[in-house]
Amino acid sequence: MKRIVILGAGESGCGAAILAKEKGFDVFVSDMGIIKEPYRALLEQNGIAWEDGQHTESRILNADEVIKSPGIPLTAPLIVKLQQQGTPIISEIEFAARYTSAKMICITGSNGKTTTTSLIYDILRRAGLNVGLAGNIGASLALQVAHEEHDYYVIELSSFQLDNMYSFRANIAILLNITPDHLDRYNYEFQNYVNAKFRITQNQTKDDAFIYWSGDPVIDREIRKMSLGATLYPFGKEGNAAYIRGNDLVVEAAEPLKMPYAELALEGKHNQLNSMAASIAAQVLNIKNDVIRESLKQFAGVEHRLQYVATVRGVRYINDSKATNVNSCWYALEAMTTPTVLILGGKDKGNDYSEIDDLVREKCHTLIFMGLHNEKLREHFGSFGLNIIDTDNLHDAVQGAYNAAREGDTVLLSPCCASFDLFTSYEDRGRQFMAAVRQL
Repeated sequence: MKRIVILGAGESGCGAAILAKEKGFDVFVSDMGIIKEPYRALLEQNGIAWEDGQHTESRILNADEVIKSPGIPLTAPLIVKLQQQGTPIISEIEFAARYTSAKMICITGSNGKTTTTSLIYDILRRAGLNVGLAGNIGASLALQVAHEEHDYYVIELSSFQLDNMYSFRANIAILLNITPDHLDRYNYEFQNYVNAKFRITQNQTKDDAFIYWSGDPVIDREIRKMSLGATLYPFGKEGNAAYIRGNDLVVEAAEPLKMPYAELALEGKHNQLNSMAASIAAQVLNIKNDVIRESLKQFAGVEHRLQYVATVRGVRYINDSKATNVNSCWYALEAMTTPTVLILGGKDKGNDYSEIDDLVREKCHTLIFMGLHNEKLREHFGSFGLNIIDTDNLHDAVQGAYNAAREGDTVLLSPCCASFDLFTSYEDRGRQFMAAVRQL
């Protein structure tokens, strides 16, 4: 019996374990942290052997194949040992895809992944398709393949997931943009990160679609160097499969769709691009324009992404906790139409904050640093002549924003950084921010 070892017992790891058990493998799950109770119960219910708080090498190095959590770096000592002895290491998505013939619509990019993935999922559901939502959002793909097979899956893919995908094939691959992110994971070499993102195109054929933003200089440069097998659908410029003409969003991957971009439920230039990508994918799948238009008008958006929280004393509070890199913060600032108090900071991932310099000078009168280590932020923004408030906790950050903001202002939480210095996740950070605002 083939032995499958799964490293990491979160959503993807437990899903992979259940699918592997169902397919008759000898399964063992190991997590260096403490496995959360719901996942522990799931493993017990399915009779799957597990351990937490350690990695017992004698129970791992004898694996025929290892399914690795995306959060575990390839440089981890145990991963290095497995690689040295030639043990195949794959992702949960790679494993799950072996057991389904469903169409795969896959989305990656430095920013906009969750919004675009959720929008495509919304369009497909409105069209009446049997569709699942997976990857970084939704239930794990493996668990869905084990228990509730769909005809289509819309999958948000991080660069970490793509690192360990080899035979997987995206029927529709979407690459929204590439800006520096997670460089600490890629030996501070931007090209390594770029290469990871372009893995979404591997194994595609002419029957597949590759949808990409033609205005991204990094994507444009890479495409010129590559020979891609898929049918290409660029968006963003007139003559592409989708673009802005005057005041209208135009989509021409199939029968032309035209609608005023003022009618889009999602605001901001970045969301125009996300809407273009989603609309092209829908047209490639032969979804009617009326359904696409309805979704674009009614889609509610994504939690923690430019999410309105409350208006307090004439000041709007916006939760953009999902902005875990500088480019994402740039898009948030670009969408601001009032004087802004910006809360930023957290676990720096090798960030270059100069990308937001012009927008910070133009739109912000106060910066609030919220992190355990704010030295880099102070060094970069200290000479801007803005009001700067230095904090190491969320309560002080929100109270500082309340004191600094004037009627008609916006307080924007858009951290530029990962959340793991003070919070368990960006969702935790966003929820705590919203709770603190509502207590003002």
